[in-house]
Amino acid sequence: MNKLVATPLTALLLACAAPWSLAQTAPPTGTPQAGDPARWYQADSTPQAQLRTLHKEIGAALGEAKKACRQEAPSDRSACLKAAQDTYRQDMANAQVLRDAAHPK
Repeated sequence: MNKLVATPLTALLLACAAPWSLAQTAPPTGTPQAGDPARWYQADSTPQAQLRTLHKEIGAALGEAKKACRQEAPSDRSACLKAAQDTYRQDMANAQVLRDAAHPK
């Protein structure tokens, strides 16, 4: 079960992070919408800022995975939560590699 959950979670994280990462490197197109925070329209200009953003995204992915695990049958919930936590640890350990892939030099 761990590999079945971990692979889709990692794929989901990369799929979500790639467009977000690209959006962070280029100025946004269009005009800001009413109520949008100004920070959404500021690029992460340093590797440290990009890494901080990636850490936030990895944490958010863990939250989403935990939320999805709560919808599982009680017998599968523990394994799902463990897989989500394992994926979180793996992604955090590989955050620099993920950042480098999203922001080639």
